Amino acid sequence: MKNKLILLLTLTIVVLGSCKKDLGNYTYHTPSEPIVTEFKDSTFNALVGDTLKLAPKVTIAGANYLTDLSYEWEIDVAEDARTDTYTGYPLKIVYNLAPQLRDAKLTITDKRNGIKYFFPFKILGGTQFSAGTAVLSVDNGVTKLSFIKPDNTILPNLYRSLNGEDLPANPTQLFAKPVTYQPGTVENYWVIAQDPVHQSVIIDGNTMLLKNYFNQQFFTAPATINLGYFEASTTIPTGVINGKLYLSVNTTAPFAPDFGKFSSAQSGNYTLSNFFTRTPGFFFGFDPVAQSFISFDGGGNYMGNDFTVDGTAFDPKHIGTGNMVFMQAQSGQSYAYVKDADSQLYELSFYVDMDNYSARAIHVYGKRVFKGASLVTADTKWQRSAVNVFYFTSADKIYRYNPLNEDLHALDANFNGQKVTMIKLSADGNTLTAGTSGSLYTLDVSVSKNGNITKTITGIPGAPVDIVIR
Repeated sequence: MKNKLILLLTLTIVVLGSCKKDLGNYTYHTPSEPIVTEFKDSTFNALVGDTLKLAPKVTIAGANYLTDLSYEWEIDVAEDARTDTYTGYPLKIVYNLAPQLRDAKLTITDKRNGIKYFFPFKILGGTQFSAGTAVLSVDNGVTKLSFIKPDNTILPNLYRSLNGEDLPANPTQLFAKPVTYQPGTVENYWVIAQDPVHQSVIIDGNTMLLKNYFNQQFFTAPATINLGYFEASTTIPTGVINGKLYLSVNTTAPFAPDFGKFSSAQSGNYTLSNFFTRTPGFFFGFDPVAQSFISFDGGGNYMGNDFTVDGTAFDPKHIGTGNMVFMQAQSGQSYAYVKDADSQLYELSFYVDMDNYSARAIHVYGKRVFKGASLVTADTKWQRSAVNVFYFTSADKIYRYNPLNEDLHALDANFNGQKVTMIKLSADGNTLTAGTSGSLYTLDVSVSKNGNITKTITGIPGAPVDIVIR
């Protein structure tokens, strides 16, 4: 027993001695920690469609902040239950998230030891698209949507930058859907295109982000969707789809998801061309199959050519076997430009009187060869003012035409031999915007002015097709 006790004491002394001898054999080095100046818990502003660059000042003792550290940036997208992640220093991205305050985090990893450091921050997203000009153009066959800010800064090919995809080919119209009951506003942009493969798109007017493809604008989408021309004179979109008149639903609350969608086409045995007009009391258009003017009542019910005719210069119920080149009729004095079977371009003059249901009539005034017929080509662009003054393009020229006295003359604007691909008349009729490859021009066409250029913007990608000024 005595021997066992002696052995136990000996072992205890040896162990304690070993521990005492080991003291001081360890050298502790506290790892250097990165210092991020004026960043943690800060809020940074970002504009949708613009470049967001975050390059905080990072210092770390005994190391290089670029080569010895790695960076990961995370931005919470709560509405989609996802996190967008980027790597590298600095953070430099085209900001493409809907405007709101977002949580974000920077994770810095010390590559020497694998230690991670976390720096939370916030991003307050905003929009820069409430004022400026949206430009739809075609650049070497690729459709592009750009935006010109009020200071004339151009954000080129913006849709591609924000959404990571190209727009459909063969665009024909950039339609600005207004906010419900707020004329002149822009809630969404509709890019209308004749692309047999890719759908037309609906873009959020505040963010320029893809909102929907066009088949989602229907309760039940048709098997084939051939889009024509759209307008919103009463802030509720109407348009030609598959040769039929479509009215968007406005019987629900404006905030309801079904408000503004398309249901079924307005029934009737007709084909409606893109040359239709909506007035407060009726719709008026042209049926290229029947070669007849047709109308719909104020509710969109098809009335056909159930109107009386006064005059014999031409038959509005069968104008011939030609092709409608341009018409933007109105309640009252109107004109249409038709290329007849003899390939001659005629000007039809008539008066539309459809407001009184019991006495619907077209008063026919005349038919004559259009004075500017030799200038009109297959891709001529047209605009009509509220007082029936017409503007049309021919190669690198724009012509002004008054049918009352057949006054026809070229505007003063000189486009240096560049073909004019687009014209757009302002609502007040005082300015005309013209587009050539790479450029937009503002022309003064007010009283006593002859279209002198007052403003030029260059840097547009490709040839303009349509614009929306807001």
